[in-house]
Amino acid sequence: MAYARRMWTHVEPIHDVTYFAPEARAAADAIGMRGYWMGYAAQRVAPLGAVGPEIATAAFFGFRRDRLARALPDAWAHTDPRTALAARLAGVDAALRRLWGDDVVAGPEVAEAAELAWTAAMAADTAGRVLAAANQALPRPDAPHLALWQATTTLREHRGDGHIAVLVARGIGPLASHLLKVAAGESDGEGLRLGRMFAPEAWQDGLAGLRAAGIVDTDDTLTAAGRALHEEIEAATDTAAESPWTALGADATARLDALLTPLTGRILSSGMLPDPNPVGLPVSGSV
Repeated sequence: MAYARRMWTHVEPIHDVTYFAPEARAAADAIGMRGYWMGYAAQRVAPLGAVGPEIATAAFFGFRRDRLARALPDAWAHTDPRTALAARLAGVDAALRRLWGDDVVAGPEVAEAAELAWTAAMAADTAGRVLAAANQALPRPDAPHLALWQATTTLREHRGDGHIAVLVARGIGPLASHLLKVAAGESDGEGLRLGRMFAPEAWQDGLAGLRAAGIVDTDDTLTAAGRALHEEIEAATDTAAESPWTALGADATARLDALLTPLTGRILSSGMLPDPNPVGLPVSGSV
């Protein structure tokens, strides 16, 4: 059995508390981050060091440089990568304690899940995967729920790095990748456009190109050819993301699946993640 797509529905929402939980925003504000996007950019890129917008844009893939240039390198005048990483964990700690409860956080299931997820994350092949490698190199947090979060973050960035490689190999750039996601019904177009800072004219030009290529219809939904391309991309991404689960083994992966199901369910049922959301995570019926 291939596990990559199923396990993504677990690791993504756990990782995503760092983007959507109010505790995460408060922790970023506390170290001097000026606005959501400065906190996002600084904390996500911090494993790579105090880099600027060029490297962040390349690593994140989905953003226009202008969006990240509004946060970097200015963020490093207010904090440093080590402090940003500590704040990231502090925000996650507070968020998971609220979402799961202290009893669950301290319980044996979270500790067991952390061990299994950490094993998978450390087994991930990070060749060509810069964000995954940088997160994999971070020290393991002492608290099991934070070790679990860090492991899911490495696994999430591992899948994301592989997804970018799949897109680049097919000549699909950041704008076109977003348009495909929206046309597939996975994300809200206007929210995604504004968040990634694409101009309306560029967005419409991109749609026109996909229409001309027969990828989307006049109503901007996927054609049969578009659906085939979308599934081809997702299947290739799954294949590229399978190595941690192959290394962990079927029995251990199935056990981790069972352990994470109620934890992920609490996050999804909390209303923290919008539906649809920028990452294309199915909120309803995903676990």
